[in-house]
Parts: sequence; C-alpha cells; structure tokens
Amino acid sequence: MRKLFYFNHRIIKYLFYFFFTLTLLFALTSSNLILGDNQITKIGTTAFTTVVLLSLGVFILTLYVSSGTRKFFYWLFIKKRIVTASICLSLAIAIQIIFVSLIHSGIGFDVSGVHQGMLMPKDVNIIGYFSVNTNNLGIFLFQQWFANIFHNTSWLFFDFVTLFLVDLSAAFNLGSIAIIDKTKVPLGMYLESCWLITFPAIIVPYTDTWAIEFVAMYIFCYCVISYSHFPKIIKLMASLGFGFALSGAYFIKPSAIIPAIAIVLIEFLDLLKKRHKISTLIFTILMCLSSIGSFHYMNQTIKNQSYIRVNYFRAKPMVHFINMGLSGDGGYNAKDSFKMVTLVNKKDRIDYSINSIHKRLKKMGPTGYLTFLFKKHNNNTSDGTFAWLRDGDFIPMQHSPSKHGFKGKLENFFYLYGNNVGDFRFLVQIWWCIWLGIIFFAWHDNQKFTQVMRLSLIGCFIFLLIFEGGRSRYLIQVLPVFIILATLNFSFTKKELENLFRWV
Repeated sequence: MRKLFYFNHRIIKYLFYFFFTLTLLFALTSSNLILGDNQITKIGTTAFTTVVLLSLGVFILTLYVSSGTRKFFYWLFIKKRIVTASICLSLAIAIQIIFVSLIHSGIGFDVSGVHQGMLMPKDVNIIGYFSVNTNNLGIFLFQQWFANIFHNTSWLFFDFVTLFLVDLSAAFNLGSIAIIDKTKVPLGMYLESCWLITFPAIIVPYTDTWAIEFVAMYIFCYCVISYSHFPKIIKLMASLGFGFALSGAYFIKPSAIIPAIAIVLIEFLDLLKKRHKISTLIFTILMCLSSIGSFHYMNQTIKNQSYIRVNYFRAKPMVHFINMGLSGDGGYNAKDSFKMVTLVNKKDRIDYSINSIHKRLKKMGPTGYLTFLFKKHNNNTSDGTFAWLRDGDFIPMQHSPSKHGFKGKLENFFYLYGNNVGDFRFLVQIWWCIWLGIIFFAWHDNQKFTQVMRLSLIGCFIFLLIFEGGRSRYLIQVLPVFIILATLNFSFTKKELENLFRWV
C-alpha cells in the first residue's frame, strides 16, 4: 500500500510538471512581452514601460553596489516584514477602491445578461437568455440577494461587491497559509498585494470573480480540519463551512469544485499510507453531509426561484461546452451557441453537439488533435492579464478613455483603445512569469498539501483542455491555489535558485 501511495504521488508530480513547464514557457514567450510596436496584439508599449524598466534597473544596480541600501531594504521588508506587509496590503486595497470608484463601466456579454435580469426580469429576451443559460441562475440569485439587502443594482455597487469578494478570498488564502506555515504569512501578504493591484477583473461581476471566495473558503476549511490544532468544535464548524463553500462554488461555476476533488483524491491516497483516527473520519463524514445538505438546499432554491420564469428544456447541454472547446482557439463559438438557441428539442441539441465533436476530431486526426491541445493550453494559461480585453468590446464602446484628468490617464491602461494598454499587459505579464517561476522551481517540495494544490491545477488544466477554454480568465477561479502554492513554495525555490547559481 505504501508503495502504491508513493507511486501515485510521483505520477501527480510528473503530470504537474508536464503541464506547468508548458505553462511557464508559454508565459515567457507571450506576445504581451514584446517591447515597442507589437504586430501581434496591435497595441505596443510606450515610454511609460521604458521609464519603469529603467527605474527598476537603477534600483537593482543601487542594491548591488550599495551595502547601506541593501541593509535598509532588508530591515524594511524582512526584519519589519509584518508591519511592511500589512501596509502593502492596505495600500493595495486602497488602490482597488480608488480604481473601482473611477472605473466602473458596464460590462457586455453574459455579465450584462445577468445584470439585466435584475432590472427587467419579465422581459422576453431575459427569459430566453436564462432559459438557454441556466448555468447563470446561481450567480443571478447571489447578486439578487445582495441587491435585496442593499437595495442597489448599479454597476458601481456590484463592482464594490466583487472587490469585497476577491479581497475576502485573499483573507481566506492568508488563513490557509497561516495554518500550514505561519512564518510565510508576510510573504503571502506581499504576493497578495502584487496580485490585487494588477487585477482589473474586480470590475467584472461574473462567475470567475464571484466563485473565487468559495474556492478560497473551502481550501481554508480543509486546512482547519486537516492541518490545524484547533478545538474539535472549530473543526466541526469548518466541516460545515466546507460543504457550504463547495456547494456555493458549484452553483456559481461548476468547474470551481476541481480543487475539492483534488482534496478528496489526496486524502484517499493518504489512506493507503496510514490509518486515520476516528475523529478524522467523523469530520470527513460531516463534510460530506454538509456538502449534500447545502447542495440540496441551493438546488431547491434555484429551482423554486420566482424572479424569472425559466424554461429548463431550452438549457444548453454539457456536451455543447465540450463541442465549443474543440473549435477555433478552444473558446466560445458563436455558431455553436446560436444552434443551441435555434434547436428547440433537447435531443437535437445533444445530437448536433455530438456529431460536431465527431466531425472536428475526425478532421483533426490524432496529430492534429495533439497540436490543437498544445495551442489551446497556450491560450488557456499564457496571458498574465487573464484575458483582459481579449474579447474585444466586452466593455461597451461608449466607455472610451477620457482625454482629461487622472481618471482619463487610468482609463488609458484598461480600456480597449487606451494608449497604455500595451504597458499594462507587459508589466502584468512580467509579474505572471515571476509568479509561475516561484511555483516551478520548487520541485523538491513534496509536502502533502503542496500535492493537493498541484493536483488542483492538473485538474483545472485538463478540464480547460476538454471544455470551453481558450482564455486565461478561466484560471481566475483557481487563483487561490496559485497564490497559496507560490507562498509555500518560495523558500524551496529560493534554495533551488541559490544552488543553481552556485554552479553557474
């Protein structure tokens, strides 16, 4: 049994590094990192990036030649890390608040469909939208719940709710890190700060950003149950919280339960190595019962909702998303989606999707399919902006960058026709590469929790290769995994890089 346990863990590690090596290479070769004119994205960098890079070079050179400067920054960021990290995180949140206050334009596509549901629930187009896209009823009811409490349905309000949920996920991430290794909390705060100030998706109140806190919550609950020394009553509450968060994640974005599946699989493997205590089995049973109970309650709530009349027989079948995942760049396909609307009979929709899958696989052939998957994994993981503006005018055209004031300067970094969009992409891509690099070089980290996080990413990568993907925004739902993994891996990576440079 122990041999089987170690064999399975080696397989997980090999699979992880197969996918993650490609991910890092794709990120390092991303078109976002082209300086100056960019013939691929058509939006190049400006003098702003040049100034930033020169300033960074001067800073690094100063650190190298000045021992006094090194001592000062060592004192500031290492010795006083708790205070400094807290200030950095506070500043990041303040920057988020300023950002949302200035930029809170409406968003198109599905985000608009969900928002319009609260404003015009009786409209025939809205009824049609939710009948076809029943997967968005979960987030619709969640947003409706907030709207009823605060009596507000404005874009600004929901952007601030999104900000709150993303920051709540950051708090859960830090809680998980504190349980696994409390000495890494300041580092986690530094990494969280870098992420929060480079994440404009807080103005997109949709499933990606609204599922993230549930993922972070059930990972935190798992840490409390399996890795903490808290009293059993706290672990009991965490077991109930795990089930609630898992069900919440599922009904907002079903693929957000992938890390929970990884948790179950790793815990099952752990049974091969050692006998569990009775208390552990009890908490596991409670987690299962809580998940089943929460799922049943939320499922009934959605089915019995009376805000919008929904014709469930019109819903897109799951196989449709697999079919779309085989077309183009592996993402949304307007033709396939239109077919799901025009084919009234459910069997016809399923048959169309299955036949289309067969045709596309036959056309590609084995070699073509592997090439397609290679390119799709690139599309799924390479973009450190998480596909910001990748879908063109998802921010409606009437919201063009202003030519005046600080707000106008800020909009130029984040709106489609802004002068500094290329600067934003370049600088954020550098951060994404560093983030991935921290995780990549920690190959000597074989801790059980690290394996849980690795298996979570393997599951996410495979899911996106099979289903609709083609955009790195689908990684947003598992960003807690990236943040936690990078934080816990940092010391291993630091040691590995020191050993590598020693040989150079």
